[in-house]
Amino acid sequence: MAEILTLGGRAFAAELDGGGAARPVDGGLLLPPGRVALLHGFGDAPFYRHGHNSWSPCGWRRLSDVPLRIADARRRLTADDTTWDDPGRHHSSAVAALAGPDGRVLLLGALGLGVPRLAADQDTLVGWYESGAAPWLLAHGDEDEVFAAYAEHLGARLGRGTKRAGNVWCSWYAYYENITEDQLAEDITALKGLPFDVAQIDDGWQEQVGDWHPNRKFPSGMRALADRIADAGLRPGLWLAPFIVHPDSRTAHERPELLLRDAAGAPVVAGHNWGTGYWTLDLTLPSVQDHLRETVHRLTREWGFGYLKLDFLQAGTTPGSRSADVDRETAYRTGLRVIREAAGDETYLLGSGAPLLPSLGLVDGLRSGPDVAPMWDHYATQDPSDALARNAVVNTLHRLWHAPVVEVDPDVVYFRSRLNLLTDRQQGWLRDLADVCGFRAVSDPPGWLRPDELEAMTRYLRHRPVIRKLGRHRFSLDGREVDFTPVVDQDTEQVYPIT
Repeated sequence: MAEILTLGGRAFAAELDGGGAARPVDGGLLLPPGRVALLHGFGDAPFYRHGHNSWSPCGWRRLSDVPLRIADARRRLTADDTTWDDPGRHHSSAVAALAGPDGRVLLLGALGLGVPRLAADQDTLVGWYESGAAPWLLAHGDEDEVFAAYAEHLGARLGRGTKRAGNVWCSWYAYYENITEDQLAEDITALKGLPFDVAQIDDGWQEQVGDWHPNRKFPSGMRALADRIADAGLRPGLWLAPFIVHPDSRTAHERPELLLRDAAGAPVVAGHNWGTGYWTLDLTLPSVQDHLRETVHRLTREWGFGYLKLDFLQAGTTPGSRSADVDRETAYRTGLRVIREAAGDETYLLGSGAPLLPSLGLVDGLRSGPDVAPMWDHYATQDPSDALARNAVVNTLHRLWHAPVVEVDPDVVYFRSRLNLLTDRQQGWLRDLADVCGFRAVSDPPGWLRPDELEAMTRYLRHRPVIRKLGRHRFSLDGREVDFTPVVDQDTEQVYPIT
């Protein structure tokens, strides 16, 4: 149904296929479920793209520019949604926005599940759902106000995360998969008395991805490791990727009936890592849900880990032939709800590689960008989802509006000079952004730090600055202005262009 919608004193021609009428709500208009098409009248406007999962590129790009996307199809399978990728048109997941010539922003955001997608050109802004339909919020006005209104409606419909992680120490960026029980015992001892709240053990402890039991590098078992962390006054944290299965795992060979399959009956490849394509579980199967319950119960109730980093979650939204006839985001949310119920409300759940809408109300924190490797950029890659510090900063800046509904995790900051290619200015940006987010994580073993580095880290973790937003990329921290514009501005930093 065609109609004229008026927002903030401006009229927009709209086609609403849901059969209902728009109605005023706080912050904008509630549009009926179904496809929405708007004539925006902004011409060659800056377009806000929201990525499908934590690692997907996110930010503003003018409509006449090349769309912001991951060019490599293999990487895109892991770090975005390949189904709706279009190299010639600007696409977005869940929400999109256009900045008008007067600086005001037009936002269209989905308010339900079903893989909502949006696209825009210099005339139209269109939103639709891959499966089923849910309402939309249409808002027009100040940028911060329209995104805040959208977050408020999302929280009311899907839920909010209210817990805070505190200061987190993570093993990943020091050792990667080469962690051992003996090395971690040394580090945990050194962490005692430092201003950390969580010690999180990352990838490398498990027999295989999909087989969530300790490998031979942890002969004393994971309960003993969790007890050691707790004895140091820290909350025990553990990494797992609960929705995926390595093809060489025992689970893949002994429980093949758990796997999500395509129409031909072959296991679906849900992404690539560890030198192979990995498979995913059919989260709608009761046997898979039992498998998840047993795994999470073991990690939390039996072993004592009260903080779980759930990685590679995007696999749960992979297209496939599921046992239940539900859309892929509903399937994902079913699996995540099983984890939340098994872990209990007291366990902090951090989602990584996770889509926003189907995670809300079930996770406490959400990774906002790719991994913060200890290098800023790299001449050999133009992938905006690659594990580079600049990519992570850019993504996080454009996802700060998530904060009212879920804690925003920008990943780690660095204090070490060992194995670190970041400049002082780049490290400062990472630390300032972590302060803006209120989520601070470090992966530097205390034994790697010089006395001055250890003192700087301790001072940083103990202080919580007063944050005030000054602009899209500008903030005040205890009265000190921090401008992230040079990070986002390609020309200013002379980094390699995203294509």
